[in-house]
Amino acid sequence: MPRYPPDLLFRLRNHIPIDRLIVDVLHIPHKYSDGYLRFLCPICSEFNSAVHPKTNLARCFRCNKNFNPIDLVIANSRISFKNAVHSLIPLLAKYPENPSAIYRKS
Repeated sequence: MPRYPPDLLFRLRNHIPIDRLIVDVLHIPHKYSDGYLRFLCPICSEFNSAVHPKTNLARCFRCNKNFNPIDLVIANSRISFKNAVHSLIPLLAKYPENPSAIYRKS
């Protein structure tokens, strides 16, 4: 498997807004409830989920799975890590920076 630069993976996980990925790119069935974006979990097919824009993570409370953008593409599209990374790279031009995400620089 090819090795990807840590900065690239960081940007894919943090700069591509997970809510926009769910709604605009992957077209996952979703709804807004109690001020939260709820989406149909690609693993358990339940709507017991939420998106946290500040951490740029999505979570299914039914199956206890957290998703970053890469994980969500893998689960939803049933593709490999490599293919998920390659499918997300073009989105970096559209979302060069996600100001609501928390950045943790080492």
